[in-house]
Amino acid sequence: MGDLAHLHLVYIAEAHSVDGWQTDSNEAAGIRINQHTEFGERWEAALLCAERLSLSIPTLVDGMDNAACVAFSAWPERMYIIHEGRIHYRGGQGPYDFDVPEARESLMALLAETG
Repeated sequence: MGDLAHLHLVYIAEAHSVDGWQTDSNEAAGIRINQHTEFGERWEAALLCAERLSLSIPTLVDGMDNAACVAFSAWPERMYIIHEGRIHYRGGQGPYDFDVPEARESLMALLAETG
């Protein structure tokens, strides 16, 4: 897919912080992250996330002003397809409203249009 589209993950505020809503699965996996108070903490959490999930796509990190999260209504997670600075596809809030087949179909249609 890398030669057709560039995929990125944007790490935002921690959804399952120890001082917030820690999940049993994070606890069982030994993942204990406090809500970030400075960018370095957020950066380290993003690296841990990428490592633990064996991500092969680049991970970007939202600033402490949460500008990306606010601009894209990303809490707790959301998929977008952006083309030439415009939103082509806005998925439902994840994880429950993700529709991966719909996102893939939208991307394939965009690639067919612009290809």
